[in-house]
Amino acid sequence: MYFSKHNIVSRIKDSDSFFIVNPLLQQADIVSAEEAKKIMAHDYSLPALAEKKYVLPIEEESRLFRQKYLEFIDTRETDEVQLFFVPWYTCNFACSYCFQDEYTNPNNISTPELIDSFFSYIHTAFAGRRKYITIFGGEPLLPGAQYKEIISTIIQKATEQHIDIAVVTNGYHIIDYIEILQKGHIREIQVTLDGMQQMHDSRRMLRGGNPSFEKIVAGVDSLLEHKIPVNLRMVVDKENIQELPKLAQFAIDKGWTQSPLFKTQLGRNYELHHCQTNNQRLYTRIEMYEDIYELCKTNPEILEFHKPAFSISKFLWEQGEMPSPLFDSCTGTKTEWAFDYTGSIYACTATVGKTEERLGTFYPEISLNTDDIEAWQERDVLSIDACKQCNVQLACGGGCAAVAKNNHGSVSAHDCRPITELLELGIGLYFKE
Repeated sequence: MYFSKHNIVSRIKDSDSFFIVNPLLQQADIVSAEEAKKIMAHDYSLPALAEKKYVLPIEEESRLFRQKYLEFIDTRETDEVQLFFVPWYTCNFACSYCFQDEYTNPNNISTPELIDSFFSYIHTAFAGRRKYITIFGGEPLLPGAQYKEIISTIIQKATEQHIDIAVVTNGYHIIDYIEILQKGHIREIQVTLDGMQQMHDSRRMLRGGNPSFEKIVAGVDSLLEHKIPVNLRMVVDKENIQELPKLAQFAIDKGWTQSPLFKTQLGRNYELHHCQTNNQRLYTRIEMYEDIYELCKTNPEILEFHKPAFSISKFLWEQGEMPSPLFDSCTGTKTEWAFDYTGSIYACTATVGKTEERLGTFYPEISLNTDDIEAWQERDVLSIDACKQCNVQLACGGGCAAVAKNNHGSVSAHDCRPITELLELGIGLYFKE
């Protein structure tokens, strides 16, 4: 018998109990300190270990690993593809943490010919695949007839091809676009609020310094009134983390959280493309979740607004079972691609606009950098050296390829996630007994 290399054992935060989680076997249990001591000493005497296969023949684990890997690949081959399209990089905001502010792209915009080429390309390249388009930027919902005409054209062509549309917007001109949005199959509109008015306006202001909070709030109200789904994001760092309970209560008081069309996400502010001017405010992933854990304990309204993932903890709590093993957490070139108004093709939103990261073109001609694309597509926990013997590999999935390349010079490198520490926090938060 063999103690599975995928067992993750640790003490639950603020508890005397421990957990044992195995992403390959899709098993999870809370155990006593005495039981945990035996488990960590690889004492096989506990009957439940064999019953749940935390202890099993090594050949059986190897066979199961191969089976689950093939299932993962098969599922991913038929998963829906998210296609980001950047009609321009122009933006009307001057956010304090903008990662596109050093782009060299001129303030040009998409042409009708380029949009036709984009739809022609995705019709052929993703034939037979479920897909949807996310309009990205820059800021896609800018004022002015030329911008509205282009967004209208994209939505019209997507609707004709029965393709859903999502939009990532700063939210300032939402009301001006409601009529246009209503003509499409809108999956969601992602909007960002970084806290209450004073904090938000100090971080996400218009060029020139004018505030944006009130217009964004009015835009969210309008979207929900018109039955258009909203995904409200808060970009979190040490500067604004204490705003989370206030924003949660604000959304509750507005009635947003009662709408089935309203959901939320927390985004970690981090160095992506270049060093920020004030990077002392940046969190590591575990630092952010440690502070969120403490805030949730003293501010239960947060969980009515947003339930943090804490790795697989939230899934376990809500579904009552483990998710499938995660052999690859990077969606780039697999179930995500990005395209922009220059006719360029990129792997994902973390690389779009970085000309040195371009993987090909769809306009004025189609060309693909097959070697670079293969490097992205072959990346998973079986190909990343640092992942091969890691016991949390199937909950981590190797992390983000773009971040790995920034940190280590190759998409084939690792971007480690603090899985064990996140489970300690998440199981402690969600599993009270």
